Amino acid sequence: MNGRDLVRAVKDIGTERGRRAWLASWRHRRADAVGLARRGAERARVPGLLIGTEPRPGGGVLRFARSELLVRVTVGGAVFWGWDGAGPTPSYAVVGTGPEPDPRAVLEPDTEGGWRVVSERVTVAVSRHGAVEVRTPGGAVLRRELPPRWWEPADAVDGAGARWLQRSEVAADARFFGLGGRAAGPRLRDGVYRLWNTDPKGGFGPGDDPLYLTMPVQMVVADAGTHLVFHDNSWEGRVVLREGEEGAGSGVDRPGAGELRMEGGPLRCWVLVGTPARVLQGWSGLTGAAAVPPEWALGYQHARWGFGSAAEVRRVVGGYAERGLALSAVHLDIDHYDGHRVFTVDEERFPDLPGLARELGERGVRLVSIVDPAVKTGDGVHASGRAVGAGGAFVRDAEGREVRGEVWPGECVYPDFTDPAVREWWGGLYEERLAQGFAGFWHDMNEPVSFTPFGDATLPRSARHAMDGAGGDHRAGHNVYGLGMARAGWEGLVRLRPAERPFLFSRSGWAGMQRYGGTWSGDVETSWEGLRASLALVLGLGLCGVPYSGPDVGGFGGSPSPELYLRWLQLGAYLPLFRTHSAIWAGRREPWEFGPEVEERARELLAERERLRPYFVTLAHLARRTGAPYVRPLWWGAPEERRLRDCEDAFLLGDALLVAPVLECGADRRAVRLPRGRWYDTATGAAHEGPGQILLDAPPGRIPVLARAGAVLPVRSATGDGGVALEVWAPARGRTGGGVVIRDPGPGFEPGEVEWYTVRWAGDSVVVESEAGGVVEGVVVRGLDAAQQV
Repeated sequence: MNGRDLVRAVKDIGTERGRRAWLASWRHRRADAVGLARRGAERARVPGLLIGTEPRPGGGVLRFARSELLVRVTVGGAVFWGWDGAGPTPSYAVVGTGPEPDPRAVLEPDTEGGWRVVSERVTVAVSRHGAVEVRTPGGAVLRRELPPRWWEPADAVDGAGARWLQRSEVAADARFFGLGGRAAGPRLRDGVYRLWNTDPKGGFGPGDDPLYLTMPVQMVVADAGTHLVFHDNSWEGRVVLREGEEGAGSGVDRPGAGELRMEGGPLRCWVLVGTPARVLQGWSGLTGAAAVPPEWALGYQHARWGFGSAAEVRRVVGGYAERGLALSAVHLDIDHYDGHRVFTVDEERFPDLPGLARELGERGVRLVSIVDPAVKTGDGVHASGRAVGAGGAFVRDAEGREVRGEVWPGECVYPDFTDPAVREWWGGLYEERLAQGFAGFWHDMNEPVSFTPFGDATLPRSARHAMDGAGGDHRAGHNVYGLGMARAGWEGLVRLRPAERPFLFSRSGWAGMQRYGGTWSGDVETSWEGLRASLALVLGLGLCGVPYSGPDVGGFGGSPSPELYLRWLQLGAYLPLFRTHSAIWAGRREPWEFGPEVEERARELLAERERLRPYFVTLAHLARRTGAPYVRPLWWGAPEERRLRDCEDAFLLGDALLVAPVLECGADRRAVRLPRGRWYDTATGAAHEGPGQILLDAPPGRIPVLARAGAVLPVRSATGDGGVALEVWAPARGRTGGGVVIRDPGPGFEPGEVEWYTVRWAGDSVVVESEAGGVVEGVVVRGLDAAQQV
C-alpha cells in the first residue's frame, strides 16, 4: 500500500461504501488464503542439452534433457515456438487454430550442435542449450531468446504450476514499443512494466503503470529490421526493458535487453518480421481483423458522467445545434441507470428514453450507453444469470460461492465471460439497450473492478473461471476478462441486429480485442502531462493491433484551462475516437463554456473533422484489410531512420497527413521532424523538404498539419450533399503520387470497394487518373503554387 492508497483507505472508513469495500477486501483475502495453495519448496529447471529432434510441418520438435521445444514457421512467415508441449491453441488472442505451417520450411542442422528452421522470410536457429534466435534471410539477428528458466513446486508433475523467466537480447540501436496502453510511451524506455489490467484509482499521467489495458505484445524497431513479439500467456507478469548502447569507435555494443517473468501459464511465443506494415498485417491475420465502426462513430462525440436528466441532454445537444457545432453522438454514463444498476433506466430523470433517442436521431445525433459488468445482487439481472447453465453465470470462489465485490450499485457479482453460455446470455441482455434507443456501447470497469481500500481493486486471484472448458482461476482469467465481455457484447449485438455493424469500445481488453471494437484512455488526468499521455496511448495501442482509440478530451477529473482544452481538442480532432468526457465533479466540456474565442476555434475544428470524415472511413476499412492503424508513428514508412524512431510528439494520420500537436503550455511555435519527401503546410500551402526538422508557427487557433506531396484525400463534398470529393496535393516535379479511397458501404458488413488513384503532372497541370486510366474531373488540387516555385 502506497501513501495515496493509505490516505484513501482511511477516508473510506467514514463512508458506507468505504466500509463495504473494506469488508469485500477482507473477504477476498480470506478467499485467497483458502483457495490458493501456498507456494512451498521449488526446484529450478532449465532445458538442458539438446538430445534429439523430430521434423514436423513448418519446423519440428527439439528435445532437451529437461524440456522440449516446438518450432513452427507458418504460411505468411509468422514464427511460433512453445516449450513443454505448449501449442498455438487454445488461445484467446489467436483466431481459430492459427495459420497453417509453411510446407517449404525445413528443420536442418546448424553450427555448434544447434538446429535451425529455414524459410523464405525468416530463419529460426536453436542452440544446443535452448537459446532461440530469429534471423533475417540475410543472417542478421533480430532477436535472441536465452534458454528459459522455470521454478516449479517440488512435488509438481510435468511442470504444472511453474513460474518462468525468459530473457532476450535485441540490437543495440533497437527501440521498444507496445505492451498495450502505456502512458509513458510510445517509446518504452528502461523500466519495469506490469502485465495486469488495472484501474489506477483516479486520474493517471505518464508516471502511472500499469493501466487498464496491458498485453504482452512488443514491437521492436532496429536498423536490421522490425519485429513483433507476442508471448501468448494471460497470467500476471512483469516486463523489464533496457535499451542497448552502441560502442564508441571500435568499442563493443551493449545489446538491448528484455526480461519477462510470468507467474504461471504456458511459455509460448509468436514473432512476426518485416516492415511495420507487413508485421501488423501479419498480426491482423493472426489475431483477427479490426472491427469497422459505423460511419457516424468517426465523428465528434460528447460524454459526461452527470448529465442527470433528459432535459440536460436536450439542453447540451441544443447548444451544439444552435452554435453550429457538429455533433455525432452523446454518451450516457452510470447516472442514467436506476441506482447504478446495469440494464436499467432511472424513469424519473429519463422518463422516455426511446423518445429522447428518436428526437436526437432526427438531429443526426446517436445515443451511446455505458455498460458495466458488475451486477447488483438481488436484482433481475442477477436472478436471470443464476438460471444460466448448471452453476449460474457468475464467478465463484474455490468453495463454490459467488464472488461478491463492491462497485457503484453496492454489493455485486461478476459474470464469467470465459464461459460460452454466459457470453450468449449476456449478449442477449443488450436487447433492452437497443429497445431504449441506444446505437452504441462503451464498456467500463471491466478490468474487472471491485472497490478496495488497499491492494489490487479486482477479484480474488482464487476466483474460478470456466476458461472455455479448460478451467482456471483469476490469475489466468483476469487479463482476458474485458476481452470476453467485449466478445459477449459484440456477438450479442450481431445476433440482435445482423444487418448493422455494432459500435462498441472497451476500457479493458487483451490481444485480439480489435475484433470486437476499440478502446479509450480511461481516466487520464487533466494536465499537460495527461495530454501527452493521450497521444502515447493511441500510438502504442495502434502498434499492438488496436487501431480505434482515443482519450477523454480535456482529461477526466479536472477543469482544464481554455488553452489546455483547445490544444486537447486539436489533438483529438485527428484521432480515431474523438470524444470529450468528464467526471461528475469536473468542469464542463462544452466548447462554449471556455469563451467565444475557444468556441469559434472549436467550430472550425469540428467542421474540419466532418470534412475529413471520408478519410477516416477509408482508414477504418484499411485497418480491417491490412492491420495498419489510423494513427502511425513518424517512422512507419522508414523504420531505419533513427531520428524518426525517437520522435514521440507527432504522428502520421494514414499515409497522407502529418499532425504535430502542441503539447506544452504557452507554446506558439514548434519543431516538426519530417520523413523523407515533400510536405505541404495545409494552413499556408508552403512546401518543406524532408528528411529534416523545421520550425512552424502554432498559434492558439491551430496546430501544424502537413500533407504529403502526391497524396489523395477523400473529403466531404463542399456542395453540402454529403458526398465525397477528392483533394489532391501536387507531387514534386518529375514525381507521381496516388492513394486509395474506400467509401462507406452502409451500416452493414460489406467490405467497401477500393478505388485506386494516380496523381501525375501533365505539362503545367496536375491530373488524377482512376485505376482504369480515365481522368477524374472535379478534383481540388492544392499546393500548385508552392510546387511551381520549388
